[in-house]
Amino acid sequence: MSIDAIHRFEESFAPRIAAALARQFDDAVRVEVVPCEGRGHPTRVLIRAEPYHGSRHHGSYALNVALTWDVDEIERLLEPDGEARFAHYLDSLERKIKAWESARPIDFASLTQAEPEVLLGGLDFEG
Repeated sequence: MSIDAIHRFEESFAPRIAAALARQFDDAVRVEVVPCEGRGHPTRVLIRAEPYHGSRHHGSYALNVALTWDVDEIERLLEPDGEARFAHYLDSLERKIKAWESARPIDFASLTQAEPEVLLGGLDFEG
């Protein structure tokens, strides 16, 4: 992926993903974009939080999830139909969050997970 594509993703798409994810949670959850740090360290959106006090924890660790997307998927966003595809993706995030929970040991309700860090990598932008 070109440096230009990385910058466009970081400037135009990743902040909107982070904002849309943040709207799915309350203020206890922090969502942030971490820029690409070179090969093997792609742009990430991090979702972090301390477990709710008094809640029944489903996992042993505080919420610490990193999201990355497939390079080809990012490049497809830069094509003419990319913006419409991306808007549909943002609209589907609530369903995606539920799918992520069923695929990995994450519990967004209690803000816990079964592993110290969870990487959801190679994601697509399908709605």
